[in-house]
Amino acid sequence: MKPYQIGIYEKAMPKDLSWEEKLQTAKSSGYDFFEISIDETDEKLARLKMSPKERLELLRQGYETGLPIRTMSLSGHRKYPLGSEDPAVRMRSLEIMEDAINFACDMGIRIIQVAGYDVYYDPSTPQTGELFYDGILQSVQMAAARGVILAFENMETEFMNTVEKAMRYVSRINSPYLKLYPDSGNLTNAAKSYGTDEVEDLRKGRGSIAALHLKESVPGKFREIPYGTGHVNFRVLLKTALELNVRTFVTEFWYTGEADFREAIKTAKAFIDSQFTN
Repeated sequence: MKPYQIGIYEKAMPKDLSWEEKLQTAKSSGYDFFEISIDETDEKLARLKMSPKERLELLRQGYETGLPIRTMSLSGHRKYPLGSEDPAVRMRSLEIMEDAINFACDMGIRIIQVAGYDVYYDPSTPQTGELFYDGILQSVQMAAARGVILAFENMETEFMNTVEKAMRYVSRINSPYLKLYPDSGNLTNAAKSYGTDEVEDLRKGRGSIAALHLKESVPGKFREIPYGTGHVNFRVLLKTALELNVRTFVTEFWYTGEADFREAIKTAKAFIDSQFTN
């Protein structure tokens, strides 16, 4: 068995590819699994309502290509946040969470990455923070009943931009079904902003890190930065993650219209592989 596995984020590919094309491309590029995106668009949220027949077909394609869907990036709560002061929005956010958990259970998805936003389009307040806690607590209870792990991503906003902040909720809820899924780019940007150390921040998640997003960043910019052109020290973060017994990693980058996106996907995999080398 391989000592660790590397998956690929769905948005690294053109969205008009079929599922079979996406899975085959990832497999031929050397990835071990696929991370499905459930963002705030109606198109992506509708995936959570796939019929049993559609789910079975997607499972079949994963088995036939040898490239399973094993993680989910759930950012749909940006539009429907758990910490919203509107009860109707909070109800919708919990419906999305329940649908995501049931979908994950059916599809064999082990980890749902939950964006660490109490709210996104509205101001964050102590009240939205407590409402977020209540929503996460209910979400974890649903996840525990289905055996699915929820894991916080540290984001670009002050509410939860570090592992230390995410751990406050993990420790408070204290469930084996609530963990962390840090983002290397967000981690590095937060450390540079505070004058702290991203490696030490990562270590504060010891025993609670389910997976790690491998994303490049530069000061003030959090996405669409090519690997090797930013300020993320992947080699040190990966060494630290392995010391913390993290074994699940996902390359997070975006398709931005490259003519040969397949080559870009292979290049990204080669870069990350090289960072594991001592």
